[in-house]
Amino acid sequence: MQHQVLINTARSLMAPGKGILAADESTGTIKKRLDSIGVESTEQNRQAYRNLLFTTAGAEEFISGVILFQETLFQKADDGTPFPDLLTDKGIIPGIKVDMGAKPLAGSPEEKVTEGLDGLRERLSDYAAAGARFAKWRGVIDIAEDRPTDYCIHVNAHALARYAALCQEAGIVPIVEPEVLMDGANSIERCEQVTDAVLDAVFTELKRQNVLLEGMLLKPNMVISGKQCPQQAGVEEVARATLRCLNRRVPAAVPGIVFLSGGQSDELATAHLDAMNRMGPQPWALSFSYGRALQAPALQAWRGQADNVPAAQQAFLKRARNNGAAARGEYNADMESAA
Repeated sequence: MQHQVLINTARSLMAPGKGILAADESTGTIKKRLDSIGVESTEQNRQAYRNLLFTTAGAEEFISGVILFQETLFQKADDGTPFPDLLTDKGIIPGIKVDMGAKPLAGSPEEKVTEGLDGLRERLSDYAAAGARFAKWRGVIDIAEDRPTDYCIHVNAHALARYAALCQEAGIVPIVEPEVLMDGANSIERCEQVTDAVLDAVFTELKRQNVLLEGMLLKPNMVISGKQCPQQAGVEEVARATLRCLNRRVPAAVPGIVFLSGGQSDELATAHLDAMNRMGPQPWALSFSYGRALQAPALQAWRGQADNVPAAQQAFLKRARNNGAAARGEYNADMESAA
């Protein structure tokens, strides 16, 4: 019975033409976002911004789920409706970010390991009671000349699988997010090599810890050139390399893959997803779980002003619609200039 609930939720999150809004910025990250538009990061302003996103009319046509930060899970909309209830009423599944962030890895302090397993079973019980039906945990893998080490890959894969097993025990679908960062000067070939090793380790650990693959989603990076790399791979090359890597390592039992945008521009993240979906059916559905790439235009349009809410909602709806089209392989650049 529990297995079927997990499978049904995972499939609902992968509904055709829909993806996931990552609105789970930690207190530090949302402060940076609000600082960028000159808005103070108070609880009231954070609530107002999330309220703007969640009450956007029509977004439910393209958004299947929203990942919330712990603070947001327990906040209410302007009309007093708890955010999880507001989303559920629109047919959007509420989720929750459960990790406690990446910290320096003991013995290899230039690398990171994600913390938050202590007390996670109890927290998951509280989150489920508050309405969360899926969760997210992000592992961070950096590429440099001597990184990542096998040690770093292994401890992050182990933690991701521990988290996933605890989620499924609580009836919550885990989104497993091993992110290979794109900040370096590495080539796309090096990114593919590292991503391959990371996914291999992650699925080995998931199997060891008896995680039900049909009741989870994968949230990986795309295989892409590092930001500092002088030779940037084109859209088709990124799509081909990403699919080659995923087909090599991700079992067909996984119902869906929701990509992170990883610092790509809004339009490039959409174009990459579209290109992959145009390359024919894959063993798993391919969609998005974007944060900044869905929100950036809305944030710029809003700037903390109540009068700007309609314009900000239009900007968010446009990005949701365009990414929904990319999830079907039906996006084209002309949609960016359309009103």
